[in-house]
Amino acid sequence: MREIMKQPKENSAVYTVLGAASLCHMLNDMLQSLFIAAYPLFKGNFHLSFAQIGTLTLVFQLTASLLQPLVGLYTDKRPKPFGLPFGMATSMSGLLVLAFAQHYSMLLVGGALLGIGSSIFHPETSRIARLASGGAHGMAQSIFQVGGNFGQSIGPLLIAFVVLPRGQQSLAWFTLAALFGIVLLTGLGYWYRKQDRVSQNRLSAEIPHTLSRKRIGGALTVLIMLTLSKYFYLASITSYYVFYLMRHFRLSQRDAQLDLFFFLAAVAAGTVIGGPVGDRIGRKRVIWISILGVLPMTLLLPYVSLPATIVLSVLIGLVIASAFSAILVYAQELLPGRVGMVSGLFFGLAFGLGGLGAAVLGRLADHTSIDFVYKVCSFLPAIGLLTGFLPETRRNNSAVQTKQLTLMDNFMASETVE
Repeated sequence: MREIMKQPKENSAVYTVLGAASLCHMLNDMLQSLFIAAYPLFKGNFHLSFAQIGTLTLVFQLTASLLQPLVGLYTDKRPKPFGLPFGMATSMSGLLVLAFAQHYSMLLVGGALLGIGSSIFHPETSRIARLASGGAHGMAQSIFQVGGNFGQSIGPLLIAFVVLPRGQQSLAWFTLAALFGIVLLTGLGYWYRKQDRVSQNRLSAEIPHTLSRKRIGGALTVLIMLTLSKYFYLASITSYYVFYLMRHFRLSQRDAQLDLFFFLAAVAAGTVIGGPVGDRIGRKRVIWISILGVLPMTLLLPYVSLPATIVLSVLIGLVIASAFSAILVYAQELLPGRVGMVSGLFFGLAFGLGGLGAAVLGRLADHTSIDFVYKVCSFLPAIGLLTGFLPETRRNNSAVQTKQLTLMDNFMASETVE
């Protein structure tokens, strides 16, 4: 804990901060994953339709998506380091509401509180990851995001082995994890507060690009469409994969939850890969591969056997997950000096589009079938063709990284002298 609070005096200390931010991201997203993985439990306890399940996701994710850009825009000018433990406390209260919910409306309230907590957590913690990156922004975002992906992946396991045998109220046990997160985030808050504002501005400075406002606007529009493609498709897996496996292949709920874990674990692994690869070969190439590259596999998925379904879903998760780090850092470089706002916008889009996708797909499933939903969603990665309209930034990325590394070295040297 004291190591987190100390001012870093050598490059290795930066990785302590990144590791702590990633661990907090894991705890934050684990709480959210418990909510989503508990859908079959809520469906049975409250006799919910697929449309009601989609509405649960919509309330949770829209709460986060609408607030995150506003939180990021505000904290770009007025950083709030100790807002982080407050956000985790809000998520913890949401989990308690879910654990003791007696009516569907209480589930909606619990989901909304989880969304509010997430909206506070992501923009500011993403800024901490960038500040601690040493110029390798893709790598830092991957380390930060893999914690979140890992947290999402273990939710189904916890539901299968802890909550299902003991009932809905056992969700309250996981408030202990939230309390641990509050302690860690308080430590990160001290580290962040001790950073000199001038040094932060120097470390986050970008080499001005020559793109016009029209080109920047067009590039952001393409990035938003790519994010839509990714998260609409992921919504079909994270919200309905368990139901698909149970209905299509007659799997038990426990086995289906395990298969969902394999998919989410693959998403976590893909997140680790995307950032560092983007630092080396360019963000645009990673986006090409991760979005459009999964199209052949998504087209096959609705028509194959159970073993092939599991293998394909794991491969899809591995490849498609590498996109987000590249998209986020690409957008941050388009709008230098707006790290919080950009992070909040794209994390918010991820939540909002995922929630909208879950609601739309839930209604579609009620009127048709889960199988039909997967056939429709299989075409979504074709939106990856829009990547061709993104301007090439490979040269600028290298220059920015060189400048950032120099600034980081100078900053560390000055701290050592002091």
